[in-house]
Amino acid sequence: MTTPTVPTGVAPADPAERVGTRVDGVDVLGALSPSRAGDFMTCPLLFRFRTIDRLPEPPSVDAVRGTVVHKVLEDLFDLPATDRTPERAAAMVAPAWEAVLEAEPALEALFPDRDEGAAVGAWLVSCREVLARYFTLEDPRLLEPAERELYVETLTDTKLLLRGVVDRVDIAPDGAIRVVDYKTSKSPQEAFEGKALFQLKFYALVIWRMRGVIPRRLQLIYLANAEVLTYDPDEQDLLATERKVQAVWEAVRRAQETGDWQPSPGPLCRWCSHQALCPSYGGTPPPLPTTTPAPPD
Repeated sequence: MTTPTVPTGVAPADPAERVGTRVDGVDVLGALSPSRAGDFMTCPLLFRFRTIDRLPEPPSVDAVRGTVVHKVLEDLFDLPATDRTPERAAAMVAPAWEAVLEAEPALEALFPDRDEGAAVGAWLVSCREVLARYFTLEDPRLLEPAERELYVETLTDTKLLLRGVVDRVDIAPDGAIRVVDYKTSKSPQEAFEGKALFQLKFYALVIWRMRGVIPRRLQLIYLANAEVLTYDPDEQDLLATERKVQAVWEAVRRAQETGDWQPSPGPLCRWCSHQALCPSYGGTPPPLPTTTPAPPD
């Protein structure tokens, strides 16, 4: 397989930002998605680069594989239940890739020999292998999701807008809600499960505030190693999550006011696109923009 190259850069896009709406008539303090909150908790400087500077980041074949697999798993439930088979999912991979490529043509540069098809062909096979593992964990013929790619948002008492996009919401006959998120990565070690669950606790908090019902179960499906992580939250869990998110936002505001966006060096730095601009690696961040970009409409 030819080693893929990457485009010079694609602006980072939080799914919640792509569909987020402003709250009319309300003085909103700010907005956070689990992705952006996670960025700040990982590294305040990374949050700045992505949210304030909006620096472009080259896509990776792994990230785009995740996008394609997510699209297939979303579209799979448009089919009659009896057609939701591994073979049908495998056949949906190439059309899903073409749809993703049509939306973001710059991704074509990931595979320089696309006309010959060798690199992209091998990569599409890897997408099908990931999808095949899904069928060892769930039987989609027995599921009828209530929602897929559901945009959720709520305004806290402090006027902080929380928002995100949930992969799948299942509702049982008794009204119990299950929040499901697909990951094409491997499941985390036990010590890091709490960090992994933050995203779903965030979604559960927003759904609770929107619907008045605490989701019964949170479920992370890891397709790289065919593992499922589940957690059953309670009210105290979600109140603690709300306090944590509020604390993150207050820390963001302090950094905005002081202009002090500190790097947090760690193991994840090896995958960061911005090492050349990071003081921890001898770089210098660009000057801060004179105005902070507003969240997209």
